[in-house]
Amino acid sequence: MEEVGIIVAMDEEREAILNIMTDIKVEQIYNLRFLKGKIQGKRCVLVKSGIGKVNAARTTQIMIHNFAIQYIINLGVGGSANGMLNIGDVLIGKEVVQHDFDITAFGHSKGYITGIGDKIICNRELVNQFVQVIESMPERSYQIKTGVIASGDIFCKEKWMKDKIRAKFNADVVDMECAAIAQVCYLDAIPFIGIRSISDTPNGENARIFEENLKLASKRCANILKELLK
Repeated sequence: MEEVGIIVAMDEEREAILNIMTDIKVEQIYNLRFLKGKIQGKRCVLVKSGIGKVNAARTTQIMIHNFAIQYIINLGVGGSANGMLNIGDVLIGKEVVQHDFDITAFGHSKGYITGIGDKIICNRELVNQFVQVIESMPERSYQIKTGVIASGDIFCKEKWMKDKIRAKFNADVVDMECAAIAQVCYLDAIPFIGIRSISDTPNGENARIFEENLKLASKRCANILKELLK
């Protein structure tokens, strides 16, 4: 029977989702703990990949190889690259890019990946379904938007870097895993969608702000997931 795959990077993100899961069973594959259970009656399998694109890509392939995955959701926190997104707001990715992938020496644009292109489009059906669910949700104190997630193997700390990524890729959120997971899903023909809750805004001091808001943003992602899987 098919299951929804849920990939997170950190303990706090995983714990927030475990709080809304039932009937949990653990399956160990290599050094990864896959947690099988249900959210709103929907069969799911949850795993923490660890931080960074290599960990994320490796975990995604192991999940796809070992479980009957219907589609994959990558949930987690991210930094705001869009001045309209504030701490606690949620972004559903319509597109994802790797902002640190660079073969411009061979005439390609920044972020272009051979055999993939400049970006990966998240599954349109999932995006549309999730937007419909969100629009039917009761009033809330935070925004939910759709946009672009830009991933790279760096915690974006400086404002100038954030502004550069925003200008180049029209990025709304920066993170360290989403585009790698999307790339594996694209190559394996598995529907994918990424969701990010804002934990910080790169400004030179956002590492502290990130730590302060990590649990809040993680819980918000879990609450959104609960609504989406009704």
